[in-house]
Formats: sequence, C-alpha cells, structure tokens
Amino acid sequence: MPFIERSSDGKILGLRTIAGPNSTEEKSITDEEVLEFLKDNLDNKFLKSLLAHSDAGLIRLLEDLIALLTKKNIILFTELPEKAQAKIIEREQIREKMSSDNIIVEDIL
Repeated sequence: MPFIERSSDGKILGLRTIAGPNSTEEKSITDEEVLEFLKDNLDNKFLKSLLAHSDAGLIRLLEDLIALLTKKNIILFTELPEKAQAKIIEREQIREKMSSDNIIVEDIL
C-alpha cells in the first residue's frame, strides 16, 4: 500500500513506497482518492499495468475459491464448463511444476 504525501490544503501530491517525514498516511491502491490522483497524473499505460496486476490477484483468488467450494462439495468440478476445467487444471500443473523445480511461487492477493 502506498504512503500518501499531501499538500497543506490536503490534496495528494505524491505516492511513496516507503513512509517518509511528509508521507506517513497509508492508503489502499484502490482507494477512490488514490485512483483519482493516479488518473489525473499518470498515463493509461501505467493504469492498465496496475489493472493487470490486480487481475492476476483476482484470478488466483477465484482459483482458491473454486478449490474451496469443490473441496466442501458445494459445487462439483465437473459442473464447470469444460474450458474452465481445462484452464484451472493447466494452471495447477504449471504451479506444481514450478514448485517441484524449487522455483519460488508468489501468490498475489
């Protein structure tokens, strides 16, 4: 989460990755005020990159949710569309392969 640097009138002047003397307030990157600052001060390429990073976390969250629902027998894996099943299995196999090769896998949440 970024640290916020504000002007004397309370407007965001900048975002920092670490706290500083003028940036001790911490906010979520998805906070409306932060998003408005980014929209006004950054180009669309950066915002698309931010959205893609968020999408990656959401995808992992959905995978974990599907795994939990199937483990608790709330849904059957076979009830999912075939393409969804194939994609989930493919991603599981990739993560399995990566972890077996002693590659660090970071979950984005």
